[in-house]
Amino acid sequence: MKKTSLAIAVSAVCFGISLSAQAANISIACGGVGKELLLCKTHAGAWAKKNDHTVTIVDMPKLVTDQLALHQLNSRNNRAVADVIQVDVIWPSLLADDFIDLSDYVDEETLNQHFEAIVAVNQVNGQLVGIPWFTDLGILLYRKDLLNKYQLPVPTTWTELESTAKKIQKKERLAGNSKMWGFVWQGKASEGLTCNALEWISSYRGGTLMTQQGQSTVYNPPAIKAINRAADWIGTLSPPEVLTYSEAEAREQFEQGYAVFMRHWPRAWHLSQLVESLKGYVGVSVLPKGGSSGQHTSTLGGWQLSVSKYSKHPDIAADLVRYLTSQSVQKDRAMEGSYLPTIKALYQDQEVLKKFPFFSELGSILENNTMVVRPSNVTGKQYDKVSRAFWNAVHSVLSGKANARDSLKILSGKLEQLKSE
Repeated sequence: MKKTSLAIAVSAVCFGISLSAQAANISIACGGVGKELLLCKTHAGAWAKKNDHTVTIVDMPKLVTDQLALHQLNSRNNRAVADVIQVDVIWPSLLADDFIDLSDYVDEETLNQHFEAIVAVNQVNGQLVGIPWFTDLGILLYRKDLLNKYQLPVPTTWTELESTAKKIQKKERLAGNSKMWGFVWQGKASEGLTCNALEWISSYRGGTLMTQQGQSTVYNPPAIKAINRAADWIGTLSPPEVLTYSEAEAREQFEQGYAVFMRHWPRAWHLSQLVESLKGYVGVSVLPKGGSSGQHTSTLGGWQLSVSKYSKHPDIAADLVRYLTSQSVQKDRAMEGSYLPTIKALYQDQEVLKKFPFFSELGSILENNTMVVRPSNVTGKQYDKVSRAFWNAVHSVLSGKANARDSLKILSGKLEQLKSE
């Protein structure tokens, strides 16, 4: 069978032995590759063996946008990709009609173990459509060896990052690394740019894309300053090609030794340690503030697990979800793959912190609600249009086709129009 980006293929990997008359086969769409997929198979297999069921791993497209398109295609045909579905943090409101309410399967005490803001994105129209599995926050990765070499501290503001990045970039190029750049990030006109740009604006306390009341607050002087500042990076401390970078391209540049700093997700640190030339040389910090009056902030990412309303075994599927999102499994995923837990207690777990000291700072951001939550629950099925309008407005400034003031003003008008549609 030939695969396409939207084709669904069930892998032949099953776990457990069906010995009981009530044994069931539960399919799960993990949506991952590599270590993520391996951990999904391992933990799902452990559950299957313990409960006398089988689990089938569903092979999903690699691109997140293709995964969503596949779920939406199946929804229109009243069927599910799998019994258990891995759901991006911005999908609950888009796919809520296809999921069962998990409130009856998770007690309040267990739910309260998770960060409140992450639980909130899974609550749609009074129903709990997903249980948090692991989260993501934008972070700053940096070359510890280069900062030590030039006796420079980890930057805490964007001004400090610019200064440090330019100094090291210049000196490294003079030393023979002609491809060295100061800072790489996700500048492609896509959801990755929405995440980056919201962080820039929030770091200056410049409002947000959409408030809970449905008002856009990104047309203001601090937001304009933040976007203009990022535009100044192009060709000076960030390569012009950064405007085509998604997560993969930015990470490739960093792992090849051609960048001092990189904005990415925590998983990137783990992957960097698999690169022999970088092992032990990559540090992690919170993203810079927008000056002394700004704040450290990160866009909230991450994934949840949901149960399809088309499942023939919703009770059993819900039990699998309970197991996979449990504290013990989340800790194992953190230790083995640096996946950020959604359970608060794990950010005080000494074994976890010994291996990942930077988890403490990220836990503080989650606890204090200083992260940026994309307004998918507020905008509902309009979210893609809202985000697309935002990333296009920002990209036009970064590429020199518009200025930030005019672009954000026009964006504000577009968002008002979308509200009435």
